[in-house]
Amino acid sequence: QVQLVESGGGLVQAGDSLRLSCAASGRTFSRFGMGWFRQPPGKEREFVAAISWSGRTTSYADSVKGRFTISRDNAKNTVYLQMNSLQPEDTAVYYCAADDSGPASTRRSEYDYWGQGAQVTVSS
Repeated sequence: QVQLVESGGGLVQAGDSLRLSCAASGRTFSRFGMGWFRQPPGKEREFVAAISWSGRTTSYADSVKGRFTISRDNAKNTVYLQMNSLQPEDTAVYYCAADDSGPASTRRSEYDYWGQGAQVTVSS
């Protein structure tokens, strides 16, 4: 069983930055594709960003391109989401997810393990 734990959420003002972290258990983290998804209030969970097991391939939702950066440190079993220029529309519960097949998938159904979520609230 793989466990994922998000941290780094909080309340910020529009234009501020925040970095989320996701710590993963297990010895095979280096070969997991990792993704971030978010669920705004009253809406369904949506794709945010993904990174391949090697870190060489990344994908981003159009809504966050140029503002968010996904990265990983396999030695620390941790994936990060750096969020800059945050806007109220970014308010959501953010979830990290792991795909044991390795690619940076944008599809929620491809992910095998999920964290509990971290709340990010952006005030105007």
